[in-house]
Amino acid sequence: MIDQVTVFLENETGRLASLCRTLGEAGISMQALTIADTADYGVVRIIADNPQKALETLQNAGFRASLTPVFAVSIPDHAGGLARLLDAFDAAAINLEYAYCFSSIDGNAVDVLRIENNAAAPDIITAAGFRLLEQHELHV
Repeated sequence: MIDQVTVFLENETGRLASLCRTLGEAGISMQALTIADTADYGVVRIIADNPQKALETLQNAGFRASLTPVFAVSIPDHAGGLARLLDAFDAAAINLEYAYCFSSIDGNAVDVLRIENNAAAPDIITAAGFRLLEQHELHV
């Protein structure tokens, strides 16, 4: 598992820019960022080169941030690659809470998964022929 920085962010002009500026000024690099929004707030999910430092930096700047354990999986970057992994979760009756992906330089996509049953997930992922990634592998 890896650590994802999760931030509850008010849906106000300039708030996301402030978050990104805060991390940038602290020398923290983001490999991935995704936002799910409502009318009042957004949930920002970040994969950072130093998640603990990112968390502390954001909290010290007044942001509501936490670390969330998620899985990072290396998946061949071609049509149907992710579907094969999701079929394995379906067969095991395991629900994904959310997922997002970003490309890596080795021809594979990195899919970030928040999974309902964390205990069973590593075995399902590896049995389906995929590789779990460690935090240090995400930062090139």
